[in-house]
Amino acid sequence: MEALKKYLRKPMGVVGAVMLFLIVFVAVFAPWLAPYDPNVRVEVEPDDILAPPDAEYLLGRDDAGKDVLSQLIYGARVSLIVGFTASFMSMFIGTTVGLVAGYFGGRIGTLLMRVVDFLMVIPDLPLMLVIIAVMGRGLWNIILVIGLLGWTYTARLVRSQVLSIKERQFVLRARSLGASSARIILRHVFPQVMPLVIAQAVLDISVAILAESSLAFLGLGDPTLISWGMMLNFAFERALSRQAWWFLLPPGFAIVWVSLALVLIGNTLDEIVNPRLRTHHLFDPRRMVALVAGAPRVETPAEE
Repeated sequence: MEALKKYLRKPMGVVGAVMLFLIVFVAVFAPWLAPYDPNVRVEVEPDDILAPPDAEYLLGRDDAGKDVLSQLIYGARVSLIVGFTASFMSMFIGTTVGLVAGYFGGRIGTLLMRVVDFLMVIPDLPLMLVIIAVMGRGLWNIILVIGLLGWTYTARLVRSQVLSIKERQFVLRARSLGASSARIILRHVFPQVMPLVIAQAVLDISVAILAESSLAFLGLGDPTLISWGMMLNFAFERALSRQAWWFLLPPGFAIVWVSLALVLIGNTLDEIVNPRLRTHHLFDPRRMVALVAGAPRVETPAEE
């Protein structure tokens, strides 16, 4: 409850939560909110292709004469599924690797960190393009690729925290009482790093959604599913030459909306659970203004 109270005191965090709630609400209740079923075949006239917005079709129609608003609503489902599932996968792998590398150290930790370093120096998007091209297009292939390549930063973050936590008194006492390594990791170390992992996982959701949109935009998404990235792909290929902005802008705006919401939530959580950020001058408006203006620094309650 104390963490929730701290979160509610952060205006940007509240704004991000409201923005994310709206997207999740739209995705869950898509069949009731969408004016039309985008998967149903429709009979169209030549004038219906890329028709501009009107009273019946609020965001116009696409190159197949279908309602853009309905596709935008249903596309939220695929984007959120990819984001949350891939983020959970990367969080699980990264946390496990970070716990093992940080607690045991030695050759095991060195080997795991060298694997992390190897994956971090390789650009993610080109590697994703190669893997998807080999494995084939499909929703679960995309989720698998994003999840398997997005855990490296989480592993480094967890390892750095575990290196500090394992030297604390309560861990040393548990070890002296004969507790096994598995019990110490699960009962004493893991709860200490879990808040930071959750904050990082929220940011990873945004990264996963952007990665899926990029792959779909480049033509490697699942063509049988409606996602914001596939909408951008179709719009860029077929609607840009006819200046059909109603087909191009909505999916791009939706991606920016959900990414901004997750970044606001993730940064707020990171600020709450990371004590180093709470003492930084960029998170105190009075100290930041004082530094810019050259005025005497204002003491914060924690410093007093």
